[in-house]
Amino acid sequence: MSRFTAVVKREETARDDERKPLVREEALPRKEAKPEEKVEEQKPEQKARPEKESAAPSEVGQEAVKPASERVKHKEAVSQKVEPAEQPAEEQPRKGIAAFTGFIKDRVTTTTISDKHFEELFSELELALLENNVALEVVDHIHADLREQIVEKPIKRSEVADSVSKALRASILDLFSEVQAEKDFVRLIRDSGKKPFVIAFFGVNGAGKTTTIAKIAHLLKKTGLSCVMAASDTFRAAAIQQLEEHANRLNVKIIKHDYGADAAAVAFDAVRYAEAKNLDAVLIDTAGRQHSNINLMDELKKLIRVAKPDLRLFVGESITGNDCIEQARQFNDAIGIDAIVLAKVDVDEKGGAALSVSFVTKKPIMFLGTGQRYDDLASFNPEVVVDGLGL
Repeated sequence: MSRFTAVVKREETARDDERKPLVREEALPRKEAKPEEKVEEQKPEQKARPEKESAAPSEVGQEAVKPASERVKHKEAVSQKVEPAEQPAEEQPRKGIAAFTGFIKDRVTTTTISDKHFEELFSELELALLENNVALEVVDHIHADLREQIVEKPIKRSEVADSVSKALRASILDLFSEVQAEKDFVRLIRDSGKKPFVIAFFGVNGAGKTTTIAKIAHLLKKTGLSCVMAASDTFRAAAIQQLEEHANRLNVKIIKHDYGADAAAVAFDAVRYAEAKNLDAVLIDTAGRQHSNINLMDELKKLIRVAKPDLRLFVGESITGNDCIEQARQFNDAIGIDAIVLAKVDVDEKGGAALSVSFVTKKPIMFLGTGQRYDDLASFNPEVVVDGLGL
C-alpha cells in the first residue's frame, strides 16, 4: 500500500468514526420520546434483570451523554493508535538486490566465506536478479565477479555488508565498461564532420520510436542543431499523422509520401532535402516489425542501403524486460545496431533491461525515455542505474 493510499484510508476512517456518535445521539431521543407511563411499567422488569444485562445500556447512555466533540476526539485518538497497523509494508524486511548484503551479514559468522557457503548465499541474489528481468548471462557474470572478490578472502564480520556491496556495485558497473560511448550524442553529431548526420530508428511495434524521434528533435533544436524528419513508416495506420503532429509542434520539417509508398524512397528524399538546405541531421522513422517478418526486414535492409545511416538506434521498451533484450539481440544480428534507447523507463519497476541489454548486445545505451514530455529524455549514466538499486 502506498503512503498516499494509506493517508486517504485514514481520512475516510476518521470521517466514518465522526459520523458514528452522531447516529447514536439521534437514535437515543427516539427511545426517550416514548410515553412516561410505559417507562414506569417497565421499571420492575428492569430491576429483575441480571446486573450484566443492565450494564450494557448504562454504558451506551454514558457514551451518548458525552458531548459530541469529546466523542470525536476519543475516536480520533483511537484511530491514531491504530495507524501503524495500516502500514505493514514499511515494517516488512527488504526484498530484492538491495537486501542481499544484509542477508549475508546475518548469515556470515566467520572471517572468510567458503565457496560452498557463497553458493548458498548467492542463490538469494540470483533469484532476486532473475525476478527483476536480468538476463542469465548477466547473472553468470555477477556470480563470477563476486566469487573472485569475496570467496576465501579475509573480511571482518563488521565489514561484510560494505565489502559485498562494493563488490556487487563494481561487478554491475563492469557490465557497461566496454560498451559505453566515448562522446555524448550532440558532440557525436558535431564532431562527425558529416552533414547531414543520418540517424535511423528501429524496433518492434509500439516500442516508442516516433515519440523518441520527437524528443531527439527537440534536443537538437535546444542545442542549436537543425534537422528534418522522414516519415518512412508507410505501413502502420496513422503513423505519418503522428509524426507530422510532432513536427508541427516542434516546427521541424517533415518529408512524407502516401501510405504504402517505398520507405527507402522517403528516407532518400529526406537526405536530399537536408543536403539542399544544409541541415545538420536527418531522423528516419521506420515501421515496427518483428525480426521474423522476412518481408519487412528486407525492406529495412533496403532502407539502410539507400539512406546509409550514420547511426542506427534500436528503441526498446524497458518494461518488457527479457523480451526487449532478445529483440535487441535479434535486430543486431539481422541489420546491426550502433546504440540503444530504452523507452518507458519511468514505468519500469524492475530495471533488469537496463542492466542486461547493453551487456548482451555489446552496444551502448544512449538514452532513457523517462516520460511523455519532449524533455523527458535522459542521457544514460550507469552510476544512476546502480544507485537506483540501493548499492
